[in-house]
Formats: sequence, C-alpha cells, structure tokens
Amino acid sequence: MSDREFTEEELRAIEAEMDKLTVDDVLLQTLVTLINLGARKAGLATPPGEEGPQRDLDQTRQAIDGARALLPLLEARHGQELAPVKDALARLQMAFVQLSGGTAPAAGEPAPEQPAESDTGPAQRSGRLWVPGQ
Repeated sequence: MSDREFTEEELRAIEAEMDKLTVDDVLLQTLVTLINLGARKAGLATPPGEEGPQRDLDQTRQAIDGARALLPLLEARHGQELAPVKDALARLQMAFVQLSGGTAPAAGEPAPEQPAESDTGPAQRSGRLWVPGQ
C-alpha cells in the first residue's frame, strides 16, 4: 500500500465519482464479481496455457449463495437486463453440482436424509415419483 496522500483536487474528483455512484451500480458489480470469482474458484475460468489454482468448492458455493441473495434486490428494477447474468449463474450452479458429485447441500442446509425403505411406497422407491423435500 502506498503512503502517498491525495491532493485536494484528487479528493474532490473521488467525491464527485462517489456522488454519481448508485447502490444499484454496486450491487450489479458485486453480483457479476461473485459469479466470475465463483467460476475461478471452481477452476472454470483459467486463462488458456495457465495452470489454474486448486478448486475450492466451498468458495464456489459461497459465491453462488451470495449471487443468489443479491438477485431479488435487483430484479424489480433490472428484470430483463439480468437475463445474461442469471444464465451465467445457472451455468455456474450446474458446474458446481457436476464438480461436487451432485451431493453438496446448499449452504446452511444439512445433507438430506434418505427415508427408510419402509417409509416409502413402491412408486417412490422406484425413483419415478417426485416428493417435495425428498
């Protein structure tokens, strides 16, 4: 970090930029940053010819959860404009499921309990019946 002090003119320029900035700008930028960072942590965004960092699926999951939390704050004002961002998030979520073997629960959720064989009927045991929460 630099020990340089800002001049009065530089400080005024920074203040002028802050006056132009909106909360929506920061939320949108944060949303995009989380998706990009999540892709990097999943090992999906390594530049060609470079060896990427080790995958960190916990960080990927946290980035996905953060992006999902921000979406509702932005949808009311930016609904259609968010389509490409939502698509990128959906692709990241699919990659996460594939990379984690489809077994990782969402953040904060315990792993789903499998019902005992006696708790299910024949259709459910066959895997052809969708039951909410199971």
